[in-house]
Amino acid sequence: MKFSTPVSISNSIHPIDYNSKMVSLGSCFADNMGEKLDYFKFQNTTNPFGIIFNPASIEKLVYRAVNQKKFTEEDIFFHNERFQCFEVHSDLSSENKEEFLDNLNTKLELMHLKIKEATHVLITYGTSWVYQEKVSGTVVANCHKMPQSHFDKHIISVATIEAAIQNTVDDVRKLNPNCAFIFTISPVRHIKDGFVENQRSKAHLITALQNLLSDHLLDYASYFPAYEIVMDELRDYRFYGDDLLHPSTMAIDYIWHRFRVSSISEAVASVLDEVDVIQKSLMHKPFNPTSQGHQKFQSQLQEKIASLLENYPVIQF
Repeated sequence: MKFSTPVSISNSIHPIDYNSKMVSLGSCFADNMGEKLDYFKFQNTTNPFGIIFNPASIEKLVYRAVNQKKFTEEDIFFHNERFQCFEVHSDLSSENKEEFLDNLNTKLELMHLKIKEATHVLITYGTSWVYQEKVSGTVVANCHKMPQSHFDKHIISVATIEAAIQNTVDDVRKLNPNCAFIFTISPVRHIKDGFVENQRSKAHLITALQNLLSDHLLDYASYFPAYEIVMDELRDYRFYGDDLLHPSTMAIDYIWHRFRVSSISEAVASVLDEVDVIQKSLMHKPFNPTSQGHQKFQSQLQEKIASLLENYPVIQF
């Protein structure tokens, strides 16, 4: 008896291992997967400029990073007593203009270096709906709580999304010709846009990606069906958080399991298990830190870490 319809996932032709270097960009689901990669001690950099939802804004940031196009005073503005930038998340905002620009350009240098070194770029697109500033006509990554009247909202076409994704790939490969890509669509439901509008948005993203993967990108890019796993395999509100919009911890754990099996090299499966044991041991809170039993536990833990690092020195606890 079956209670779900498992999504079929082909194994990656460019599997991830502990020598891989990854850059993860995109929506809050990119952060979810980035946290898993960090937990298992892969070499990963997630969203240096914060969560970015739409393909046009990701394209713009990648272009800026690849071409080292520094942020200037023209790219920032003062709002709600803080300096902001329409290209980045509000978490990066600052009360000090010089510090803000320095931080943006430091992150830009970091992103350039990480893209240049990357074996894999993982991109998660969240929405096709964009906000366009009326004065400049620029699509923004974040509205920074400015009045709705400051923007025009519209859905970008499949063709526009295809162009944005292709430009993103081309820019990365200009700097790093050997990089592989893993694309996914966020399963987060953008219900504030409307139920039909959210479905249209996801459909545009899926169509654009599949068009490109079918025609141009198959040799060095793959699609991981996170959205389809939640929609068609899990398919139940118990796999959402309390807001009924974001996947629950259980759903994220399950999606990670499917990603691990399909996208991470089977040769390092036992290493992930070892890292998991060590991580849980490091988080262990003893009843009596000075007890002989705990001292023995700590000694054995350090031996496990030392043994693992002999074979995988890139891992850092």
